[in-house]
Amino acid sequence: MSVRDLTILGCSSQQPTRFRNHGAYLLRWNDEGLLFDPGEGTQRQFIFAEIAPPVVTRIFISHFHGDHCLGVGSMLMRLNLDKVSHPIHCYYPAAGKKYFDRLRYSCMYKENIKVVEHPVKSAGLVEDDGKFRIEAAFLDHGVENIGWRITEPDAIKFNKADLKALGIDGPSVRMLEKEGKLHVNGRTIQLDQVSRTRPGDAFAYIVDTRPCPAALELARGAKLLLCESTYLDKERVLAHEYMHMTALQAAELAKEANVETLILTHFSARYREPEELANEARTIFPNTFAAEDLKRFPFAR
Repeated sequence: MSVRDLTILGCSSQQPTRFRNHGAYLLRWNDEGLLFDPGEGTQRQFIFAEIAPPVVTRIFISHFHGDHCLGVGSMLMRLNLDKVSHPIHCYYPAAGKKYFDRLRYSCMYKENIKVVEHPVKSAGLVEDDGKFRIEAAFLDHGVENIGWRITEPDAIKFNKADLKALGIDGPSVRMLEKEGKLHVNGRTIQLDQVSRTRPGDAFAYIVDTRPCPAALELARGAKLLLCESTYLDKERVLAHEYMHMTALQAAELAKEANVETLILTHFSARYREPEELANEARTIFPNTFAAEDLKRFPFAR
């Protein structure tokens, strides 16, 4: 089984601190590496995390404020230096195309990697390539800012005992899965008689936004929600003014969306211990964790 986990490469907001790098998040999932909002210093954080950068296959940019994108150029150059042979898919708000180009070509180097751009103009389905269903929604932040929802396909899980009892094995199993039925010893066996459908897991990424309906829809039913929590709730007025969320608001979102696990991130530099934000959120949504640089969270099936 391939590695399935979320590595926090940074969890600060606009200003990095002694203990927190600019935000960046690597989700290793189904033999791919999905990198979200690589801020300044992301390339070096890979070294500390003991993860090889070529694991990255897709880069998602929510918006083009510096703490969410300043590491894009150096990450692309690093992947180029490592001579990765797979394409690097990059997803970002179409209105920020000029910023993406500036980041991508910010200095001299010979580009050998294949970068596939996916500028997103409207909310909804961005791509469904059979490995992942990628959906986008525009959040409430004053600039074009995208929240992401990634879902894997549903999977057919066979009951091995039932298959064995019916004498179905090898190529016959593949035929049953493909056709939905199989004729065995004068009987027609339907696929649902010997299997069940396991719904694909979903991951939601929501940062730099006030609470809004789009965020709720992205998060609904997600196995893992990585959500901004810039302030404690005593700073709710300030959070609203700067178009961010508090820990309590993130917890309310997770509860209403019926997610399985909430991870808080994007902490203001005023907070030395993010655990105090997690403690606040747990009063509403107990299964809450605070992001921490280089910490890994499992994303098991």
